[in-house]
Amino acid sequence: MTLTAVTAARLANQRLTKPGPADPVKTVAWFGAVQSQDYPAAKWGLALRTRGKPTDADIERAVDEGHIVRTHVMRPTWHFVAAADVRWLLALTAPRVHRALRWGHGQLGTHAELRTRAMRVIERALTNEESLTRHELADHLDRAGIPVRLTALTLVVMHAELEALVCSGPRRGNRSTYALLDRRVPRSASLDRDEALAELTKRYYQSHGPATVRDFAWWSGLTVADARCTDVPIPY
Repeated sequence: MTLTAVTAARLANQRLTKPGPADPVKTVAWFGAVQSQDYPAAKWGLALRTRGKPTDADIERAVDEGHIVRTHVMRPTWHFVAAADVRWLLALTAPRVHRALRWGHGQLGTHAELRTRAMRVIERALTNEESLTRHELADHLDRAGIPVRLTALTLVVMHAELEALVCSGPRRGNRSTYALLDRRVPRSASLDRDEALAELTKRYYQSHGPATVRDFAWWSGLTVADARCTDVPIPY
């Protein structure tokens, strides 16, 4: 393919020159996951790719109602994920993210025993409350004798996300909250690892192609070997 053809195909597949679904949830599902570290910019980018250009309030409503989940998945950063996809995506990619975070846990003292204790505290706190901010979770942890703040707190809460305990809750003004994943996203039939890998592969190439196996490995946080060991035909 020529450079011009590659550029045109990518712009269309990323829904920048070709209209995407009219529902922002379906737009997120088309991609598999949409990076959302910068929350306002991520909402803008999602609206840009959705037919009819939903408003900020439309996307906020989808997040508040749990149709779009914001959590750490694939690489160690936040992503928007359609609620129907969050469990199989976590099962597939969380082990790699956990591995990427080992160094940070070692440096900050958030060892496995502390994380296990923290998970129990977080689960108990969110069983009693619909949602809590990160600072409110820190207060609960502090009262339980787990005084973690700043980056250490981030790693502990991220661990709870990767373990499918918590995910984004309803926004509270301009602040993010966390809620129990089981409350936000009812359990459904799961995909085994091969099925999940095939599904993520399909979604990546349909939404980002033309692209290479290495492109997919970087985007997904999986290994190049994983990216190659699927029966899904790569169209480029």
